Amino acid sequence: MTTDVPRDIERVLKTVRRGRWWGEPSDWAPFVTLAAIVVFFALTTRGFLQPGTLRLVLQQGAVLAIVSVGLTFVLICGEIDLSVGMVALWTACACGVLFECPFAAGEGGDGPVSWWVVAAVIAAPLLSSLLLGLASGVVTVGSRLPSFIITLALMNIADGMARWITNSEKFAVPGILKRIGNDRIPLGGGFSLPYSVFVAAAVLLAGHLTLKHTRFGRFVYMTGGNREAARLAGVRTSRIVVAGLAICGWTAGIGGLVNAGRLESVTLDQNADLLLSAVACVVLGGTSLFGGEGGIGRTLIGVLTYSVLQVGLNALVVQLEWDDRIRPFLMGLVLLGALVLNGILARRGDS
Repeated sequence: MTTDVPRDIERVLKTVRRGRWWGEPSDWAPFVTLAAIVVFFALTTRGFLQPGTLRLVLQQGAVLAIVSVGLTFVLICGEIDLSVGMVALWTACACGVLFECPFAAGEGGDGPVSWWVVAAVIAAPLLSSLLLGLASGVVTVGSRLPSFIITLALMNIADGMARWITNSEKFAVPGILKRIGNDRIPLGGGFSLPYSVFVAAAVLLAGHLTLKHTRFGRFVYMTGGNREAARLAGVRTSRIVVAGLAICGWTAGIGGLVNAGRLESVTLDQNADLLLSAVACVVLGGTSLFGGEGGIGRTLIGVLTYSVLQVGLNALVVQLEWDDRIRPFLMGLVLLGALVLNGILARRGDS
């Protein structure tokens, strides 16, 4: 048994090295898939290759990118978090309820508010999202139950808390969140991008630097690649799992606030598809569901692929004057094809 330990550790280290940006031929598979989808819509949809399309793709992908960063950490650890959509909803609802607390019913938070009140009603829900992720990690490690089960329970807990504090009503959000979600920064030539895109870029950069240039990031890959070998190498894998789930909860909270700002209000149905969309983005980027392989660069490609699919299909359905009800069916069909193409290209690259 002792002779197998160095071999296991070496396998883990190889996994860490493969986590770098496009280090293997198979790492190009998500990029090829994205390019194929862009070419398809460029040939079939009028006006697709326009600056406005790029702005729409980035704006729609901003929230997905933020949430997918935390989910990438969890998947690389070899775990899964099913609560991200409801944690995002809880964070937005808590922010909306706190924001309207100082005002009479019906004013919708439109009165004068000092900066420290706004900071508090944003920071407190964000802290709660971090604590929810931390709690799911502690329970997962302490109970030794699959994170699938624990986060499924947390998903229902967060959903119930959101419904309880809002009483299923609509709430306003601070003006700064509305500006982040909708105001644009001019970049020259008549082209501009919303602030939310830059928030997403900052989260992506922070996640990439953490995974690729810190000891914690290396331990994340080792934990997902071979947990027992990582433990024998001195990695406290339990702490890594807890930290990964805490990060995922925190990024879900950030995404929930940015999405609430984009919609300029909080309702209970605004994050219904966030979990499945974020998982699709991470998997489209090539991050393994079994742990030990992936990265933020890949997740970014996955987010762009998913957003291009959404924007392109919306434009194509309108152009062909199809019934709008067919859009989810087409989205699922094309997404399935993209995942299959991704898998085929990855296997050929490995061979």
